Amino acid sequence: MISIIIPTLNEEKYLPKLLECIKKQTFRDFEVIVADNHSKDKTRQIAQEYGCKVVDGGLPGAGRNNGAKAAKGDYFIFFDADVAFDPKFIEKSFNEFQKRYLEITTCLFVPDSKEYTKWFELYNAYAKTVQYIRPSCSGAFMLMTRRIFERVQGFDEELKIAEDQNFVKKAHQISKFRILESVKITMSVRRFEKENIIKYVSRAIRSEMHRSLVGEIKDDTFKYEFGNYKQEEQDFKKQKTKLNELIKKFKKNKKRKGEDK
Repeated sequence: MISIIIPTLNEEKYLPKLLECIKKQTFRDFEVIVADNHSKDKTRQIAQEYGCKVVDGGLPGAGRNNGAKAAKGDYFIFFDADVAFDPKFIEKSFNEFQKRYLEITTCLFVPDSKEYTKWFELYNAYAKTVQYIRPSCSGAFMLMTRRIFERVQGFDEELKIAEDQNFVKKAHQISKFRILESVKITMSVRRFEKENIIKYVSRAIRSEMHRSLVGEIKDDTFKYEFGNYKQEEQDFKKQKTKLNELIKKFKKNKKRKGEDK
Protein backbone atom coordinates (compact mmCIF):
# COMPACT_ATOMS: atom_id res chain seq x y z
CA MET A 1 0.00 0.00 0.00
CA ILE A 2 1.04 3.60 -0.67
CA SER A 3 0.54 6.22 2.02
CA ILE A 4 -0.13 9.63 0.47
CA ILE A 5 0.93 12.40 2.85
CA ILE A 6 -0.09 16.03 2.36
CA PRO A 7 1.20 18.74 4.74
CA THR A 8 -1.21 21.69 4.86
CA LEU A 9 -1.71 25.18 6.24
CA ASN A 10 -4.80 27.13 5.16
CA GLU A 11 -5.24 25.22 1.90
CA GLU A 12 -9.03 25.29 1.48
CA LYS A 13 -8.62 26.81 -2.00
CA TYR A 14 -6.26 24.17 -3.41
CA LEU A 15 -6.80 21.00 -1.40
CA PRO A 16 -10.15 20.03 -3.01
CA LYS A 17 -8.58 19.95 -6.48
CA LEU A 18 -5.75 17.72 -5.27
CA LEU A 19 -8.11 15.36 -3.45
CA GLU A 20 -10.29 15.14 -6.57
CA CYS A 21 -7.20 14.15 -8.58
CA ILE A 22 -6.40 11.45 -6.02
CA LYS A 23 -10.00 10.24 -5.99
CA LYS A 24 -9.90 9.68 -9.78
CA GLN A 25 -6.70 7.60 -9.77
CA THR A 26 -6.68 4.22 -11.54
CA PHE A 27 -4.30 2.97 -8.85
CA ARG A 28 -6.40 2.32 -5.75
CA ASP A 29 -4.19 0.74 -3.08
CA PHE A 30 -3.52 3.83 -1.01
CA GLU A 31 -4.48 5.84 2.05
CA VAL A 32 -4.49 9.63 2.30
CA ILE A 33 -3.12 11.44 5.34
CA VAL A 34 -3.43 15.21 5.72
CA ALA A 35 -0.96 16.61 8.25
CA ASP A 36 -2.46 19.98 9.06
CA ASN A 37 -0.63 22.78 10.83
CA HIS A 38 -3.65 24.19 12.71
CA SER A 39 -5.32 25.81 9.70
CA LYS A 40 -7.75 28.62 10.41
CA ASP A 41 -9.87 27.95 7.33
CA LYS A 42 -11.81 24.84 6.25
CA THR A 43 -8.78 22.71 5.35
CA ARG A 44 -9.42 20.06 8.02
CA GLN A 45 -13.13 19.91 7.28
CA ILE A 46 -12.44 19.39 3.56
CA ALA A 47 -9.92 16.63 4.29
CA GLN A 48 -12.39 14.84 6.55
CA GLU A 49 -15.17 15.13 3.97
CA TYR A 50 -12.93 13.32 1.48
CA GLY A 51 -12.26 10.55 3.97
CA CYS A 52 -8.66 11.48 4.72
CA LYS A 53 -6.94 10.67 7.97
CA VAL A 54 -6.15 14.04 9.58
CA VAL A 55 -3.23 14.47 11.98
CA ASP A 56 -1.54 17.49 13.49
CA GLY A 57 1.17 18.76 11.20
CA GLY A 58 3.82 21.44 11.16
CA LEU A 59 5.86 23.14 8.50
CA PRO A 60 8.01 22.50 6.69
CA GLY A 61 9.46 19.10 7.70
CA ALA A 62 7.36 18.30 10.76
CA GLY A 63 4.17 17.91 8.75
CA ARG A 64 5.69 15.26 6.52
CA ASN A 65 7.21 13.46 9.50
CA ASN A 66 3.95 13.48 11.47
CA GLY A 67 2.10 12.16 8.46
CA ALA A 68 4.64 9.37 8.07
CA LYS A 69 4.21 8.38 11.73
CA ALA A 70 0.52 7.73 11.05
CA ALA A 71 1.18 5.92 7.75
CA LYS A 72 0.57 2.20 7.23
CA GLY A 73 2.05 1.82 3.74
CA ASP A 74 5.38 0.40 2.63
CA TYR A 75 5.67 3.33 0.21
CA PHE A 76 5.20 7.04 0.78
CA ILE A 77 4.08 9.77 -1.61
CA PHE A 78 4.45 13.35 -0.42
CA PHE A 79 2.38 15.96 -2.24
CA ASP A 80 2.13 19.69 -1.71
CA ALA A 81 -1.49 20.79 -1.57
CA ASP A 82 -1.31 22.89 -4.76
CA VAL A 83 -0.43 20.21 -7.34
CA ALA A 84 -2.64 18.42 -9.87
CA PHE A 85 -2.23 15.42 -12.19
CA ASP A 86 -4.07 13.03 -14.50
CA PRO A 87 -5.92 9.84 -13.41
CA LYS A 88 -3.01 7.52 -14.28
CA PHE A 89 -0.34 9.54 -12.51
CA ILE A 90 0.16 7.29 -9.48
CA GLU A 91 -0.13 4.09 -11.52
CA LYS A 92 2.51 5.24 -14.04
CA SER A 93 4.77 6.67 -11.34
CA PHE A 94 4.70 3.53 -9.22
CA ASN A 95 5.22 1.20 -12.21
CA GLU A 96 8.30 3.10 -13.38
CA PHE A 97 9.54 3.41 -9.81
CA GLN A 98 9.49 -0.38 -9.42
CA LYS A 99 10.81 -1.21 -12.88
CA ARG A 100 13.86 1.00 -12.33
CA TYR A 101 14.46 -0.39 -8.82
CA LEU A 102 14.34 3.06 -7.25
CA GLU A 103 13.88 3.92 -3.60
CA ILE A 104 13.29 7.63 -4.00
CA THR A 105 12.17 9.71 -6.95
CA THR A 106 10.33 12.76 -8.22
CA CYS A 107 9.20 13.97 -11.63
CA LEU A 108 9.37 17.07 -13.80
CA PHE A 109 6.95 19.93 -13.27
CA VAL A 110 4.72 22.07 -15.46
CA PRO A 111 3.11 25.36 -14.35
CA ASP A 112 -0.63 25.93 -14.22
CA SER A 113 -0.04 29.16 -16.15
CA LYS A 114 1.75 29.33 -19.54
CA GLU A 115 3.31 32.62 -18.50
CA TYR A 116 5.83 30.70 -16.39
CA THR A 117 6.61 27.85 -18.81
CA LYS A 118 10.15 29.04 -19.59
CA TRP A 119 11.04 29.21 -15.90
CA PHE A 120 9.81 25.67 -15.31
CA GLU A 121 11.67 24.40 -18.38
CA LEU A 122 14.83 25.95 -16.96
CA TYR A 123 14.32 24.23 -13.59
CA ASN A 124 13.52 20.89 -15.25
CA ALA A 125 16.68 21.07 -17.37
CA TYR A 126 18.72 21.80 -14.25
CA ALA A 127 17.10 18.97 -12.27
CA LYS A 128 17.71 16.45 -15.07
CA THR A 129 21.35 17.51 -15.36
CA VAL A 130 22.25 17.26 -11.66
CA GLN A 131 20.20 14.15 -10.78
CA TYR A 132 23.25 11.89 -11.04
CA ILE A 133 25.60 13.91 -8.84
CA ARG A 134 23.67 16.38 -6.67
CA PRO A 135 19.95 15.60 -6.96
CA SER A 136 17.45 18.43 -6.77
CA CYS A 137 13.98 17.45 -5.64
CA SER A 138 10.93 19.51 -4.77
CA GLY A 139 8.72 18.36 -1.92
CA ALA A 140 5.74 19.07 -4.18
CA PHE A 141 6.02 15.41 -5.22
CA MET A 142 8.26 12.75 -3.74
CA LEU A 143 7.79 8.98 -4.00
CA MET A 144 9.91 6.76 -1.78
CA THR A 145 10.05 3.51 0.13
CA ARG A 146 9.34 3.45 3.84
CA ARG A 147 12.78 1.87 4.21
CA ILE A 148 14.63 4.88 2.77
CA PHE A 149 12.52 7.29 4.84
CA GLU A 150 13.41 5.44 8.02
CA ARG A 151 17.10 5.11 7.13
CA VAL A 152 17.35 8.86 6.53
CA GLN A 153 15.33 9.34 9.76
CA GLY A 154 12.76 11.58 8.12
CA PHE A 155 12.98 15.26 7.29
CA ASP A 156 15.23 17.49 9.38
CA GLU A 157 12.78 19.61 11.40
CA GLU A 158 15.47 22.12 12.38
CA LEU A 159 15.78 23.37 8.80
CA LYS A 160 13.81 26.48 7.88
CA ILE A 161 13.80 25.76 4.14
CA ALA A 162 15.15 23.17 1.66
CA GLU A 163 14.36 20.25 3.97
CA ASP A 164 13.28 18.34 0.85
CA GLN A 165 16.65 18.96 -0.82
CA ASN A 166 18.45 17.94 2.35
CA PHE A 167 16.44 14.73 2.56
CA VAL A 168 17.23 13.78 -1.04
CA LYS A 169 20.92 14.52 -0.54
CA LYS A 170 21.02 12.06 2.37
CA ALA A 171 18.91 9.46 0.55
CA HIS A 172 21.15 9.66 -2.52
CA GLN A 173 24.11 8.64 -0.37
CA ILE A 174 22.26 5.44 0.53
CA SER A 175 20.36 4.55 -2.63
CA LYS A 176 19.85 5.56 -6.26
CA PHE A 177 17.82 8.67 -7.06
CA ARG A 178 16.44 9.28 -10.55
CA ILE A 179 13.74 11.49 -12.05
CA LEU A 180 10.72 9.70 -13.50
CA GLU A 181 10.35 9.94 -17.27
CA SER A 182 6.77 8.70 -17.71
CA VAL A 183 4.90 11.47 -15.84
CA LYS A 184 4.79 15.19 -15.14
CA ILE A 185 2.89 17.05 -12.46
CA THR A 186 1.19 20.45 -12.61
CA MET A 187 2.22 22.94 -9.94
CA SER A 188 0.51 26.15 -8.93
CA VAL A 189 2.36 29.39 -9.70
CA ARG A 190 0.76 31.19 -6.74
CA ARG A 191 4.16 31.87 -5.19
CA PHE A 192 5.29 33.68 -8.33
CA GLU A 193 2.05 35.64 -8.58
CA LYS A 194 2.41 36.90 -5.00
CA GLU A 195 6.10 37.61 -5.35
CA ASN A 196 8.21 38.89 -8.24
CA ILE A 197 9.63 35.79 -9.94
CA ILE A 198 13.09 37.33 -10.32
CA LYS A 199 13.25 37.83 -6.55
CA TYR A 200 11.93 34.31 -5.98
CA VAL A 201 14.56 32.75 -8.25
CA SER A 202 17.28 35.00 -6.82
CA ARG A 203 16.43 33.84 -3.31
CA ALA A 204 16.43 30.20 -4.44
CA ILE A 205 19.90 30.61 -5.96
CA ARG A 206 21.23 32.30 -2.82
CA SER A 207 19.70 29.56 -0.72
CA GLU A 208 21.39 26.87 -2.80
CA MET A 209 24.73 28.69 -2.62
CA HIS A 210 24.39 28.97 1.17
CA ARG A 211 23.71 25.23 1.42
CA SER A 212 26.65 24.40 -0.86
CA LEU A 213 29.22 26.80 0.59
CA VAL A 214 28.22 27.28 4.23
CA GLY A 215 25.72 24.61 5.27
CA GLU A 216 22.03 23.90 5.78
CA ILE A 217 19.74 26.80 6.73
CA LYS A 218 18.54 26.68 10.34
CA ASP A 219 17.62 30.33 10.82
CA ASP A 220 15.49 32.95 9.05
CA THR A 221 18.23 34.03 6.62
CA PHE A 222 15.88 33.23 3.74
CA LYS A 223 12.45 33.88 5.21
CA TYR A 224 9.53 32.09 3.57
CA GLU A 225 6.05 32.45 5.03
CA PHE A 226 4.12 29.24 4.48
CA GLY A 227 0.42 29.79 4.03
CA ASN A 228 0.82 33.55 3.46
CA TYR A 229 3.22 33.94 0.52
CA LYS A 230 4.03 37.55 1.36
CA GLN A 231 6.37 39.44 -0.92
CA GLU A 232 9.95 39.39 0.27
CA GLU A 233 10.96 42.80 1.59
CA GLN A 234 14.57 42.66 0.40
CA ASP A 235 15.42 44.61 -2.75
CA PHE A 236 18.16 43.51 -5.14
CA LYS A 237 20.87 45.55 -3.35
CA LYS A 238 20.19 43.70 -0.11
CA GLN A 239 20.16 40.38 -1.95
CA LYS A 240 23.54 41.18 -3.48
CA THR A 241 24.88 42.15 -0.04
CA LYS A 242 23.72 38.85 1.44
CA LEU A 243 25.35 36.94 -1.40
CA ASN A 244 28.66 38.75 -0.81
CA GLU A 245 28.40 37.97 2.90
CA LEU A 246 27.97 34.28 2.10
CA ILE A 247 31.06 34.28 -0.11
CA LYS A 248 33.11 36.00 2.62
CA LYS A 249 31.85 33.49 5.17
CA PHE A 250 32.83 30.62 2.90
CA LYS A 251 36.33 32.03 2.36
CA LYS A 252 36.79 32.41 6.15
CA ASN A 253 35.69 28.81 6.74
CA LYS A 254 38.01 27.60 3.99
CA LYS A 255 40.93 29.57 5.47
CA ARG A 256 40.23 28.15 8.95
CA LYS A 257 40.18 24.60 7.62
CA GLY A 258 43.51 25.22 5.90
CA GLU A 259 45.05 26.48 9.14
CA ASP A 260 43.74 23.46 11.05
CA LYS A 261 45.50 20.98 8.76
